[in-house]
Amino acid sequence: MAKVFIYPSTSLILSDMVERFGHQPLGAAVAVREKIQTPGLDSPPMQMTPEDPKKGLKYAAVEVPAGVRGRMALFGPMIDEAEAAIIINDADLSFGCMGCSRTNELVKYLVRTREDIPVLDLNYPSDEEEGIQFVTNIKGFLDSLNMPEDESESMDNSGGEE
Repeated sequence: MAKVFIYPSTSLILSDMVERFGHQPLGAAVAVREKIQTPGLDSPPMQMTPEDPKKGLKYAAVEVPAGVRGRMALFGPMIDEAEAAIIINDADLSFGCMGCSRTNELVKYLVRTREDIPVLDLNYPSDEEEGIQFVTNIKGFLDSLNMPEDESESMDNSGGEE
């Protein structure tokens, strides 16, 4: 079982697919749930501790807007923890919305520059035929994560263009 970072991180569809194929999805729902359920967190509705902005500084400079640093305090550790990643480009809002363009750019950059993990980079499908291929590509990628190292390296992980 691999820890798979998903983008858009709020996509319940993608999170469910990753889980159905036997892996642990790393997405916003899990990170927010951990924040909300942490005992002793006394700052609703923000659910932030004084340490969270400091975590965000690891991924974004102090000159970057506070919202980006706050989001990176959630997404950054998940990207570091990931053993694989799936990025869906130009996704429909109903598939999962990330909300902040600057954070989106930074998240995709950090994932794509990690050379130690396999990344599936796909475009969102525009018709039924592309949708079938989309699911097939994701299934193949997730199945390849269960293969021994030498077999999975021979597979092509890039199913889309940027």
